[in-house]
Amino acid sequence: MKRSSLLLLALVGLLPAAPALARTCAVTIESNDRMQFSLPQIRVAADCTQVDLTLKHTGRMPATAMGHNWVLTRTPDFQQVATAGMRSTLADSYLPKNDARVIAFTPVIGGGQTTQVRFATSKLTRGGDYTFFCSFPGHWGMMKGKLVFG
Repeated sequence: MKRSSLLLLALVGLLPAAPALARTCAVTIESNDRMQFSLPQIRVAADCTQVDLTLKHTGRMPATAMGHNWVLTRTPDFQQVATAGMRSTLADSYLPKNDARVIAFTPVIGGGQTTQVRFATSKLTRGGDYTFFCSFPGHWGMMKGKLVFG
């Protein structure tokens, strides 16, 4: 090998390894006027570094009457967060302000509207127990599901 080729190989060996590429995974879930989500479970692959979740309200009723949002918590925190949210307002998406138990959430939307939230999977543990739900008062008893990461 030529001397310049050896020098180039030596220099390349000194370069740091390229960082792992960030992967954004997109998920879409629908809600309707019958207080239902279209998915009972959402699976997020272990190599996703962030999630772009889109919530579409396919109903017709306004947010004040049949609004929906999407909230993610650890399952042990779900009922406490949902109950505390019932003391909040629509402007606060029926969630306690700045609650660390809330991993991600969308605002409450009405029929025909769409909203989105992006969150980092670094907030999740592979194989952890997570529940997503609608925090509109009275909805979370029916409108809930599981998020599986990993």
